[in-house]
Amino acid sequence: MSQDNQQGPERRTVLAADRTIYAAERTYAAWMRTGLTALASGIGAKALLADVVPEILIVTTGTILVAFSAFCFIVAVIREFRPGPPPPEPDVKKIPSLLLLIVSGFLVIVSIATLFGVWFGRSGSPG
Repeated sequence: MSQDNQQGPERRTVLAADRTIYAAERTYAAWMRTGLTALASGIGAKALLADVVPEILIVTTGTILVAFSAFCFIVAVIREFRPGPPPPEPDVKKIPSLLLLIVSGFLVIVSIATLFGVWFGRSGSPG
């Protein structure tokens, strides 16, 4: 019996597995969105708070936001590779975990580079 012709509890189990895959992808996307927002906020703090608050506050705020972005990118991958008990075999194809690892790894590197920009880049207007 093909999966398309399944009825009853077996089909509901497969549909539940499909929903689990989609939920995991939404969770990954939420971690990535949060990380990108924190990264942009850290960069923005460096640029927008110049001449408004003391330099130490700018660097601290930027550091915390950028470090949080790296944390979000790392947690997104951890959640992808350690999702809990395996669901039944779904009908839908999962996004390749290696692709998610590469994207998250790249964004962690961007976060680290941004930290150096926050720490050593100039704040304020030139001159």
